[in-house]
Amino acid sequence: MSKLTKQTIRERTWRFLEENKLGRFPFPLKNRIPNFKGAEKASQFVTSMPEYKRAKVIKVNPDAPQLPIRAQILRDGKILLVPTPRLKAGFILVEPDWVPSGEERRAASLSHIKSYGKGIPLSEMPQIDLFVVGSVALNRDGRRVGKGEGFADREYAIIRELGNPDVPVIGTIHSTQLTNEDIPKDPYDLTLDWIATETELIQTNTPYKKPEGIQWELVTEKEKEEMPVLKDIWELTKGKGS
Repeated sequence: MSKLTKQTIRERTWRFLEENKLGRFPFPLKNRIPNFKGAEKASQFVTSMPEYKRAKVIKVNPDAPQLPIRAQILRDGKILLVPTPRLKAGFILVEPDWVPSGEERRAASLSHIKSYGKGIPLSEMPQIDLFVVGSVALNRDGRRVGKGEGFADREYAIIRELGNPDVPVIGTIHSTQLTNEDIPKDPYDLTLDWIATETELIQTNTPYKKPEGIQWELVTEKEKEEMPVLKDIWELTKGKGS
């Protein structure tokens, strides 16, 4: 079986979800982490895991299919950490005490989260216990295809660079987003320990290592300008010792 490019797998997945009416608002599904029918069921698999129950601080991507997880985190009295779009302003932290009862879903939505939470500097980042990512396609061995901009990989590398220990990574997708294709993997790509679909929870037992930090030799000056968080990390971790 020949190895497909990640972009081919993305296009095929977006098209399949649309043609089979398995996607949900927002549309079009293309060029985003696609929302899918059954996202709430997938979320329930995540929130029933012992790893979830033990976690005090959980990082979740800001996309629509992971909204049910973000809302449940706040209902369960845990701290929610959400990266800002394109990591332009770092991370937003929401303490459950800041959210009135019944407003958890609203507080966890991208359009309202800023009025409930606050942006935090990297120097105040709490230790993260569980890391939730969105995906376009996943292999059962933990290899991942995102929407193509590398933010989940970078977010994980950032927390590791800041001294966060290796933590479980989980993704929720529709079962048809599972692929047997030989997904290409670069050294900086994030792999998953768990996959939740609308029908099952899969432990990947991935043989692939996760990033242990930022590969600075691959970071361009343009990226540092577009993502000020990268400059902040450099100053926090490398600036002191140099």
